Amino acid sequence: MTLRLPTLLAAAALVLTTACTPGTGGGGGGDGTSFEFWSFAAINQKLSVDAYREKHPDVEVKLTEVGTSTETAQALTTALAGGKVPDLVLIQGDNLPKFVQQPQNFVDLRTLGADDITDDYLDWVMKQSVAKDGEVLGIPTDVGGMAIAYRTDLFAAAQLPTDPAAVSALWPSWEAFIETGKRYKQATGKAFIDNAATSVFYQAVNQVSEKYYSEGRDLVYDRNPQVRAAFDLGVAAATAGITAGQTSFESAWSAGLAQGQYAAVAAPSWMLNTIRSTAPDTAGKWAIAKIPGGAGNWGGSYLAIPKRAKNPQAAWNYIKEMQSPQGQLDHFVRVGALPSTPSVYQDEKLTSRQDPFFSDARIGRVYTDSLLGLKPFYIGPDSATIGQEFLNSITNVEQSGGNPATAWDDAVRNIKTAIGG
Repeated sequence: MTLRLPTLLAAAALVLTTACTPGTGGGGGGDGTSFEFWSFAAINQKLSVDAYREKHPDVEVKLTEVGTSTETAQALTTALAGGKVPDLVLIQGDNLPKFVQQPQNFVDLRTLGADDITDDYLDWVMKQSVAKDGEVLGIPTDVGGMAIAYRTDLFAAAQLPTDPAAVSALWPSWEAFIETGKRYKQATGKAFIDNAATSVFYQAVNQVSEKYYSEGRDLVYDRNPQVRAAFDLGVAAATAGITAGQTSFESAWSAGLAQGQYAAVAAPSWMLNTIRSTAPDTAGKWAIAKIPGGAGNWGGSYLAIPKRAKNPQAAWNYIKEMQSPQGQLDHFVRVGALPSTPSVYQDEKLTSRQDPFFSDARIGRVYTDSLLGLKPFYIGPDSATIGQEFLNSITNVEQSGGNPATAWDDAVRNIKTAIGG
């Protein structure tokens, strides 16, 4: 497939399933003891709902798994235009900006008490759900801290170190990461990483202090030197001969992951479950190293309450309890979703958790450390479209013989066409 960001986002939510139709029954009746909840499929939201039901047997939660994260956002868009809205909806982070532009369609959670809890969350995560006039439209459920997952056996075959600290020291920068890839390729004749677009550019561009929009919400993607530097890194990786040229989450990518066709992959916290399910026979052969640059995030979602919800208070009660620091810590213990509440980052339940599939990596510590050095930047309504065209241009160089010398100009031209200016 062409590298489409909605598909990446669906995969980031671990969702590649057939859509369900949201329930057509009535809402919660406004009695405060029931509410209707739309979520993505395949992320096991039912575990959290069941935990809430166990504590509150008098509350009826009507959970509908709509489909992928993109399909859930599309269903919500349709509902907001005049259909029946849920009382509570899960929105994937990169789908959120367009909804933040429509604060009139959502309950300002400050009216339900959000001001009392917003300081519980990473400030740059919380900021993304705040509308221009200060309305709080969503509460973050998780984040996707970054690392590099690598095959220790394949690194050993290339006479590279295999200990996570030593491997992390190989690549303090993205330039050093690409050079490590060249060493691996020279030693083995095989690809080092899956592709340049997501494993290099997509990570580097999310380490900037200003991305496609300025803090004042003006478009700056075409003149931002930080974006250009990240793009050039992606092109450098694409032309270095170190990639397998396998688009993330396609069938060939999955086969390559299972067969060891590449030795390393950019791995947000949720990717660990993807690797386990895609390559079960590789258990114990993987380890986790720091991402070049030290900090990064890919993924995360928010809970929001549509304006016409019949049971906003019941939905808020769920948010407040299940997305509290303790609620997110409990969810991490159950399914490994990384909390967006930094107060639990030193909790022993998080710091001591080891993953035998990944050579007993202390995943809680590795991934929370990657979040603490990030700088906030504004994500605008066209950020996903802009990012997609940059990804497409790098993929064109890598897989289709595109001209690296014109790749930036090609991407900018396609962006202007896509967003209308």
